[in-house]
Amino acid sequence: MTGHQQTLTPFLWRAENVFPEKEIVARTHEGMKRYTYDEYGDRVRKLANALENAGVEEGDRIGTICWNTDRHFETYFSVPNIGAQLHTINPLLPDGHIQHIVSDAQNKVIFVDPSLAEKLDSAYEEDSFSSVEQFVVMGSEVPDLSIEPVTDYESFIGDESTDYEFPELSEDQPAGMCYTSGTTGMPKGVEYTQQMLWSHTMATMVPQALGIDDSDVLMPVVPMFHVNAWGMPFSATAAGAKQVYPGPSPDPEDIARLIEEEEVTLTAGVPTVWLGLLEYMEDNEVDLSSLERVIIGGSAAPKALIEQFDELGVEVVHAWGMTEMSPIGTVANLKSDLEDAPKEQQFNVKAKQGLIVPGLEFKVVDDDGNEVPWNGEDFGELYVRGPWVTQSYFERPEANEEDFEGSWLKTGDIVTVDEDGYIEIVDRAGDVIKSGGEWISSQELENAIMAHDDVTEAAVIGVPHERWSERPVAMVVTPDEVDNDALTEELKEMLLEEYPKWWLPDGFKYIDEIPKTATGKFSKKDLREMYEGQEDELLQEEVSEEAAPEEADD
Repeated sequence: MTGHQQTLTPFLWRAENVFPEKEIVARTHEGMKRYTYDEYGDRVRKLANALENAGVEEGDRIGTICWNTDRHFETYFSVPNIGAQLHTINPLLPDGHIQHIVSDAQNKVIFVDPSLAEKLDSAYEEDSFSSVEQFVVMGSEVPDLSIEPVTDYESFIGDESTDYEFPELSEDQPAGMCYTSGTTGMPKGVEYTQQMLWSHTMATMVPQALGIDDSDVLMPVVPMFHVNAWGMPFSATAAGAKQVYPGPSPDPEDIARLIEEEEVTLTAGVPTVWLGLLEYMEDNEVDLSSLERVIIGGSAAPKALIEQFDELGVEVVHAWGMTEMSPIGTVANLKSDLEDAPKEQQFNVKAKQGLIVPGLEFKVVDDDGNEVPWNGEDFGELYVRGPWVTQSYFERPEANEEDFEGSWLKTGDIVTVDEDGYIEIVDRAGDVIKSGGEWISSQELENAIMAHDDVTEAAVIGVPHERWSERPVAMVVTPDEVDNDALTEELKEMLLEEYPKWWLPDGFKYIDEIPKTATGKFSKKDLREMYEGQEDELLQEEVSEEAAPEEADD
């Protein structure tokens, strides 16, 4: 029995035909944009014709280096529906990472936001970008750039027809791609098939997940280059919800204004976004009366943040996932028997990573390979599997052997599970640092620091931070005769030559020796335990607002 394939095309068809007058609103560098699903569908087909006329064929990868805007959203349904692969690229990565990602993916066309054009220009390197045949700036004009050939988006689609017959695609056809950073090596590619994105979309709309429907006005503040804005552009379209895109580097004032003016009911982002909004509300009047739910992921949602929004009549929906999972895996929704529980008990549950989303399976495995009981105390590594969980990395067989076991993805997260099935992350098996929802590779920083002649050993650990969740701190060993103050300044300058400012350690702690494991490896676990509770001493410098991960657009 064949039946119809599970692809993204029916979601676009439904939005156009069942909800043609629903709006898509975007804050852009050209001002506010506003149009309907009916008009959106026409522009998606114009872009499809433009891509085809530019030589894009089934299986080609199309890169985007863009913020959350209407034009970026148009690529979400145009690129996959012609049989190509939408590859969203994180512009906040170091230039070397972007070069690796573009070269590894062999992008044929790259779309870039005007505010990120200089970033792309600085990352451009002829050999790494040799596969790219066309650059398209997401606007109506082209800034002065060295990349070529380049055109503006409106010229690219301008004379194209709104008639386009999307091909019948296999559900196994690759439709999306994102790269994920880890503790070792360069970022790894994760491919999403049509079926993976279809099943993830369907799962996120159910009440046991995010419960998105056509009554919602959804605003994803989480960047669209972060695993497709957690899949919400697809889910909102399938549901027929009004969509609001906050544009380049929205600040708390922008977010507050959009919530008020567009009557946003559901929004999503990392904790730092919402901490910033609450700080803004301390000195400014903000009307959140339309807002029903805030989805928080990327980093753990602090319990205090959940409580503050509850006092404002807004429910925090704590979610967890991974790039490898398309990405949503758990949501901390309350079970029906907890709806009348005391507030404190509810807050404790909501602060956990939550219940597995319908359609996925998980198990927790200890060091001996045994499954851990659900008692809220025993812990082990979380394994997951399901229809939207990848089973391999793009052309990285060595990583496949390490991170997968049969159909199971080994998440690298150390968790406990309580008697009700709520998962709580207690640690990460790896040492990657997550600051403001963005990954920082501790090993890369260590290698760079140890390249300095006056450094004997160096280990970089993540230190808890109230605003950014974690910030990197470098533990450094030097010979006795070295002037450590002068060395700190040299290391900062050296790191800035290769990495964005927000990657720089907030502290350099000079110690006698890095603790080692039995096999001679640096023991960061021991370092974290040694300096637990000494955050104020270790965090010597606060990352500047200009260098903050979600605001760094330069």
